[in-house]
Amino acid sequence: MLAPNDKVVVTGAAGLVGQNLVRHLKIRGHESVIALDKHPRNTAVLRAEVPGVEVIDADLAEPGEWERSFEGARVLLLNHAQISGLSYEEFERNNVVSTRNVLRAARDWEVPYIVHISSSVVHSKADDFYSRSKTVQEEVVQSFGLPHCILRPTLMFGWFDRKHLGWLRRFLDRSPLFPVPGDGAFIRQPLYAGDFCKIVLACMDEQPQGAVFDISGREEITYIDMIRIIRRVTGAKTPIVRLPYPVFWALLWLAGKALRDPPFTTQQLEALVIPETFPTFDWPARFGVRQTPFEEAIRATFLDPVHSRIELEF
Repeated sequence: MLAPNDKVVVTGAAGLVGQNLVRHLKIRGHESVIALDKHPRNTAVLRAEVPGVEVIDADLAEPGEWERSFEGARVLLLNHAQISGLSYEEFERNNVVSTRNVLRAARDWEVPYIVHISSSVVHSKADDFYSRSKTVQEEVVQSFGLPHCILRPTLMFGWFDRKHLGWLRRFLDRSPLFPVPGDGAFIRQPLYAGDFCKIVLACMDEQPQGAVFDISGREEITYIDMIRIIRRVTGAKTPIVRLPYPVFWALLWLAGKALRDPPFTTQQLEALVIPETFPTFDWPARFGVRQTPFEEAIRATFLDPVHSRIELEF
């Protein structure tokens, strides 16, 4: 296990996983945590919510002073990712170019170990900007030859979730109806960010060399049942309405034309409806982490009196 004063660098520190991960590090007593992210509104939230962490606003796709933060670091948690967008250039810049820059800095400052947070989409049948760029990102990590392990989580949710179930919950609050594409019977394997962060910390301590772990949610649940559980737990009354897939796709296409950064795109819809599940294994036993049941995790996520009220920006 790392000592409390060993420096840990976290990239993508102001997003869903990063915000939760930084908290877990501080709760466990880590005194030197460097948090890198380029979103000023979300880094402001991180500074306010986790005092004592050094938060650096930095665009990792551009070389800069942020690279000096790797000096003396014992572990790099490589966590940054572009999740949604309308052009591949965004994904290339923020998932690939930035990763090369980060790894060069880690190599130059001789960081001894890296935990790379990849994604289950590298297994997916979907061919979209996110899956392509995350696959390339993994290849970049492996090509640098630095000591590392790779974690491939499925769809995550938890505190500070602005893109996934958090967005669905807010939509339930703000819309007179909740549209679902087709019958909504698409199998998902949602993963609670609180559980995943504990796995990251376990890997940080153990430092398995070159290992790749598929960290899938171990409860398979349909998309429409996820919505029903969120609605029941939060007390929302919004009716769920099934829409034919072509109608749903067309509405998303129109939203993509009207919004600069839509929360859900036609590519994500196309990936949603693919009938597939992702590989997993007994990660609770492997890492000594209790798997939080889905409904319990939903309650912890959306009924917390403080954190459930904090919304990150897209």
